[in-house]
Amino acid sequence: MGASIFTVLDDIAALMDDVAVTAKVATRKTAAILGDDLAVNAEKATGYVSSRELPVLWGISKGSFVNKLIIVPLILTLNVYAPFLIKVLLVIGGVYLAYEGAEKIVEYLFHKRHKAETHPESLDNELDQAREKKKIWAAIKTDFILSLEIVIIALSAVLDKSLTIQILTVSIVALIATVGVYGFVAVLVRMDDFGFRLISLSNSKGFITTIGKGLVKALPIIVKLLSVVGTIALILVSGGIFIHYVEFFHDFIPNFPLVVREVIFGLGVGILAVVVVNLVKWIMKSMKKK
Repeated sequence: MGASIFTVLDDIAALMDDVAVTAKVATRKTAAILGDDLAVNAEKATGYVSSRELPVLWGISKGSFVNKLIIVPLILTLNVYAPFLIKVLLVIGGVYLAYEGAEKIVEYLFHKRHKAETHPESLDNELDQAREKKKIWAAIKTDFILSLEIVIIALSAVLDKSLTIQILTVSIVALIATVGVYGFVAVLVRMDDFGFRLISLSNSKGFITTIGKGLVKALPIIVKLLSVVGTIALILVSGGIFIHYVEFFHDFIPNFPLVVREVIFGLGVGILAVVVVNLVKWIMKSMKKK
């Protein structure tokens, strides 16, 4: 009896060692997409009044966790019974990411005046609450596509392993993707509050005050930078999906640098998607008027 218990424990320890190794490899393979996920979601989780930053982030985090609960079993099941559908899901997700990135660029270039109209957000304003929920939902949808990419890349690192190791490895990477990304964003969005607290705790000319003022001034710069990086990430990730999973894009202009091809394909498909979506909206609006 005692020997069998030790045998089981030894098997569990060996399994955990294998999972630790595979999780490290899978995390390294998903490092780039995790960085994109951070940039995109940090940009989407900032820009709210101070009292709403953490509640909004918590709402997005819960949605992200639910996304992982859906995606991990789905991808593992599809890998066993219908592996070709994984490629289809990735390409559909790539189109959505390209659309989001291109829409941001189009909005910046052609709708600056509309974007400049700001509306003060408050808890008592139903319009602001609806706007906030819409932003949270948009962030969760984007997270779903990026999570899909992360899980599939993590799975690709352990395809030659047993199903148990695959499940544990992908689950660990998915957990890191949620806790790590949104934990960092939580620290980021409270950076200015921490700066103000440092200022209030010291005299007006002290070293701590200088650090506090630096944190306060740095936050809007970081947010703007993340907005730009997030948009670029959407274009690059979508372009990368098209190159790796669509044969036409894979063989088209092969002599161009990979990054240039990702930008061309991601932005090209994104602009096309924006045109199609706006055309559909215009047709539906015209039909309603009639």
